[in-house]
Amino acid sequence: MRLLVLQHIDCEHPGQLREFLRADGIDRTAVELDEGEPIPPLEDYDALWVMGGPMDVWDVEEHPWLIPEKQVIRHWVRELERPFLGVCLGHQLLADALGGTCGLQRPPEIGVLPVDLTPEGRADPIFAEMADRQYALQWHSVCVTEPPDGAVVLASSPECQVQAMRVGPRAWSMQYHVEVEPDTVRNWGEIEAYRDALESTLGPGSLDALADEADRHIDGFVADAEQLYRNFMAAAVS
Repeated sequence: MRLLVLQHIDCEHPGQLREFLRADGIDRTAVELDEGEPIPPLEDYDALWVMGGPMDVWDVEEHPWLIPEKQVIRHWVRELERPFLGVCLGHQLLADALGGTCGLQRPPEIGVLPVDLTPEGRADPIFAEMADRQYALQWHSVCVTEPPDGAVVLASSPECQVQAMRVGPRAWSMQYHVEVEPDTVRNWGEIEAYRDALESTLGPGSLDALADEADRHIDGFVADAEQLYRNFMAAAVS
């Protein structure tokens, strides 16, 4: 298995998922698009992960590399039909690249919040052996408002109807964060854009409270991450 990971800021990497990749001896190539690194030839890779970031899918003037990134995602999912996993911004980019629509999340979802599987999600292999309700770290001010043609909504929340989706046979994405590590919240809190969004939603000084809440859920985060990772890998080789 050769894995290509597209990243948009240094602190939003595969997180806890790196431990499972390392244990399985999976070869991972990380491309930091915001630093100008080019996307390598796709034929060298078996799976594609697209991570989160502080920019929005429509910020193409400020971040022109979003345009070729969307083209790569479209080609990978629609034409190559190879395994894909998108997280947060990666979820939104999948929708946008395939003709769906993203818009502002009102109100923003920030915190440790429940996500519920839909009937389709309960039957999907990506969520095999996982609970119908999962608690996940949310930190987003944009959401998928209209999934692309052919998408199946796999999970939702009261504030965000498209929390997870599948497009085609082998592309999955989640609005919430499945990669959380013990230091994730505090690391992200050092990023001005993330901290501003957090404090405008939850109030000044809320970083410590969110970090404490994430600590209380970390065992569940890690268990869910491992199960989802195992499910993805099983689907990727099937």
